[in-house]
Amino acid sequence: MNADHLTPFWSMWVAAITLIVIFGCLALLLAIRKSETHKEETEADTGHEFDGIRELDNPLPKWWYYKFLILTAFGLIYLVLYPGLGNFKGVLGWSQEGQWQAEMVKAETEFAPVFAKLAEGDAISLAQNPEAMKAGSRLFRNNCAICHGQNAQGGYGFPNLTDNDWLYGGDPATLQATLNGGRGGIMPSFAKVLGDEGIENMSHYVVSLSGRQHDLNKAAQAAPAFKANCAACHGADGQGNPMLGAPNLTDNVWLYKHPNLTVRGSVELTLQNGRQGQMPVFKHLGEDKVKLLSAYVYSLSN
Repeated sequence: MNADHLTPFWSMWVAAITLIVIFGCLALLLAIRKSETHKEETEADTGHEFDGIRELDNPLPKWWYYKFLILTAFGLIYLVLYPGLGNFKGVLGWSQEGQWQAEMVKAETEFAPVFAKLAEGDAISLAQNPEAMKAGSRLFRNNCAICHGQNAQGGYGFPNLTDNDWLYGGDPATLQATLNGGRGGIMPSFAKVLGDEGIENMSHYVVSLSGRQHDLNKAAQAAPAFKANCAACHGADGQGNPMLGAPNLTDNVWLYKHPNLTVRGSVELTLQNGRQGQMPVFKHLGEDKVKLLSAYVYSLSN
């Protein structure tokens, strides 16, 4: 958590506790030092003995005492220079976010020519360039694998990038547009529109489009409702619309196939609750990196 995320009360609380601990330890050290009646090692003991070992009453070694004083001074100087007392940022104005940003700027400046050199040419030719694909693979693992997986085969709600089924299109230009602008897929809930029986019937109709086992009567009852409510996005034939990111319902690729449900059960769940898919924007990576990344993704299915 950043220090400036603390409320004024908690900021003062943290600062007070920190200073109390430091000065409390210093006061304890000085009190013990002052209470020592002799300054050299002696044979005097505290009167405590255990297992033949006597506890001698010797003063704290000077080097140890001075070390405590130095560490206390170091701690106080550190807290003046750097964040550590609640919302106080330190006179140097240092922050871990600022250091990270400075390092990122330095790295971008240093490696920009390298990425520019690797990104020369069109995406299709880059897909045949081993060095460019090594860079694209690293970019993918750093930015995309958390959702699409290290093998790019996706998961529940995350598209498989290794097949030829694309919501918005899999050509290099479209992939670059997806990376630069992100995507937001919205599937509304039809619970109120269709009702429970209508959702069941519609699930039979949807799976019938891909040739799966279904109830003919229930699918027939849902056909008019599909044309009225679903064809605008998925098309009258159910083959989808890349302009809208509406999936093709006639193949056997299901983005939201629940691991514990059948395909029809998963379709019912989608109809009941709707879907809110979000692909983040990666334009901040820069033109060259986006080009390399799109070429790498293109190579996965080509």
